[in-house]
Amino acid sequence: MEGGSRSRNGRERVGGREHEELRRIVRLGEGSFLEFKRRVPEPHRIAKEIVAFANTDGGRILLGVDDAGTIAGLKDPEEQIYLLEAALEMSTSPVVQVSLQRIPVSRKREVVVVEVRRSPDRPHFVVTGDGRTAYIRVEDKSLEASREAVRLMKSTASPADVTFEFGEKELLLMRYLDRYGRISVTQFAQLADIRARQASQTLVLLTRARVLQFHTSETGDFFTAAPARQAV
Repeated sequence: MEGGSRSRNGRERVGGREHEELRRIVRLGEGSFLEFKRRVPEPHRIAKEIVAFANTDGGRILLGVDDAGTIAGLKDPEEQIYLLEAALEMSTSPVVQVSLQRIPVSRKREVVVVEVRRSPDRPHFVVTGDGRTAYIRVEDKSLEASREAVRLMKSTASPADVTFEFGEKELLLMRYLDRYGRISVTQFAQLADIRARQASQTLVLLTRARVLQFHTSETGDFFTAAPARQAV
């Protein structure tokens, strides 16, 4: 864990390079890689944000910054860090690893920057009394991951090792994509007259083989044809 800069008499300096960098980041606003929290919320809520970043492309949570981007800081950073680490231990599986940086913003207040990297142990889940749920980051929101998103996170095979038979339903799929550009699991199930589970498995398999691309959005996941590869 990194601390703030200190003067020769050992007191923390307020301002400086770290503080200016913090202000620059806050001005960007919340988005795909940035979340503001005034304080650590309930364990499952902070776990949800961290799991979503770990399952997607990483990001940062600024503790001590409110939704409007006001840098208020924390009076009790040690207590907030304890609550954060307890939430990770109790409510994430596998436990998500984060790095922390403390930045003084006044004589008595600090902002804690929680750095979350894209995890090699994906998918991570939030654990509650009702079970466990995976989340992903979509723009400035942490959304429940679909069955297809979880399957793709679990996949470790190289595209070259993925085999499939290109049959009638796959031909229907590619014709549909050529005409409409995108398709959902439900649409493919209706198009090919198959069950949703089979449609999901087929679309995931073709995505793993890089025939398709998977996309997430607030209105639902969808698939498109992968760009044609350039010949070397």
